[in-house]
Amino acid sequence: MHLSRQTEPLYRELAAVLREELRHLAPGDYLPGEIQLASRFSVNRHTVRRAVDELVLEGRLLRQQGKGTRVLAKPLIYPVEAGSAYSESLSALGHRVEAQLLERRQRAASQEECQHLQLPDAAPLIELSTLRLLDGQPVSLIRHRFCASRAGLLTDYQGGSLRQHLAERDLHLTRTFSLIGARLPSREEAARLLMPQHAPLLTVLTLSRDVAGRPVELALSTSRADRFQYQVAP
Repeated sequence: MHLSRQTEPLYRELAAVLREELRHLAPGDYLPGEIQLASRFSVNRHTVRRAVDELVLEGRLLRQQGKGTRVLAKPLIYPVEAGSAYSESLSALGHRVEAQLLERRQRAASQEECQHLQLPDAAPLIELSTLRLLDGQPVSLIRHRFCASRAGLLTDYQGGSLRQHLAERDLHLTRTFSLIGARLPSREEAARLLMPQHAPLLTVLTLSRDVAGRPVELALSTSRADRFQYQVAP
């Protein structure tokens, strides 16, 4: 199959052809290799690589070193509502959700954290860092911060839905504040989320309270922007 070689750069024309063909592939399918695509379209591998780069930046494909290039699902719509919980909301959409505990540490709270959690200056915090995977693919990093007085409820947490873990211990939380932003990932974040450093992250700072209205958790999630769309309830 030959491309038309019009005035548009060849790699963009190839990207348009591949973009249309992705509609007939399922999420998780692998794209043919560069050599195979170059031969099929009578172009060099550099042109194929640039075309695939375009689709990676659009969030349609994911490169996995040593494995190949996989087709990604369309961005997920995550409802940012008072009672929504990450794992439960996405599981309800039919996705396999995993939460891995990466780190547990105690440190002094920053001024901003003290303001949100209504703590005295430099009060001790418990911080849990988790990695969220959807259908086996890493999509989000979340830092959960609690007053150190809650340490007893968190000692035996080893992974899974943290909101459910707390509910099983009779601590029910409701989201009362969310601040959505965007930025580029650090080198470590890009490595954890299998994404290029020049692709954006979506960030959500969330404050959750208990049934008495007391602030309990301040969480910061950083998610691949090509995998999420946040829907804010009116």
